[in-house]
Amino acid sequence: MSEINIKILAIDIGGSNIKATILNGEGDYLQEYEREKTPSPPSPQSFVALIKEMASRFPEYDRIAAGFPGYVKNGVVKTAPKLGNDIWKDYDLQKQLTKVLGKPALVINDADLQGLSLAKGKGVEMVITLGTGFGSAIIKDGFLIPHLEMSQHPITKNKNYNDYVGEAALVKIGKKKWKERMKRVLNVLNTVFNYDHLYISGGNAELLDFKLDANVTIENNREGIKGGATLWRQQKGPAKKRIKKKSTKQIIK
Repeated sequence: MSEINIKILAIDIGGSNIKATILNGEGDYLQEYEREKTPSPPSPQSFVALIKEMASRFPEYDRIAAGFPGYVKNGVVKTAPKLGNDIWKDYDLQKQLTKVLGKPALVINDADLQGLSLAKGKGVEMVITLGTGFGSAIIKDGFLIPHLEMSQHPITKNKNYNDYVGEAALVKIGKKKWKERMKRVLNVLNTVFNYDHLYISGGNAELLDFKLDANVTIENNREGIKGGATLWRQQKGPAKKRIKKKSTKQIIK
């Protein structure tokens, strides 16, 4: 089967919503999104059950790609700051999705999935996501650098990035003060990572109405799930030539 004809069930697991769609091998949408509220309580079992139900709404797919809001190593969840570390620690979500859905699955951090979608493959590119929490990904020449859980790194004496600019902080301190905090965060990231380009995504990215550097862009949050196609392509290894993304008409506007 040609790679472009592969159908991928792409799943974006978030602290507020779970989204799913079908992609072809180049990341083009083949069907509309399905979206459901994140289960409460957020146990692994309730998540897998909901994903199974959502998957049943799609007629067919060959592979599965999922982004999860936490540190994921070889498909195994190590931390889940917004969902409860204790109940998720060492949960093999990749193995479980493969078992329940009957197709090969790959699971990585959700910001890493965004990164694979947004990166252009030129130099050092960084992605941050501003939603329920703070996500990050670093990509070098189109390939992911092993995940850094930036959300848990201290930005002040007693606050990490999640605490400092996550959704709860925005609600507590208001938009004006939150935007001042984001200016500080962007200055820190620029100094520490010296990226060639920074992409900002997530539901709260649209609040950044101040002037950004020329190498910083706000991106559509809906595009992040498309990284599922790139993730599967890269399973062939960096020695293989990457399939160039084509500008094709998509179902999702």
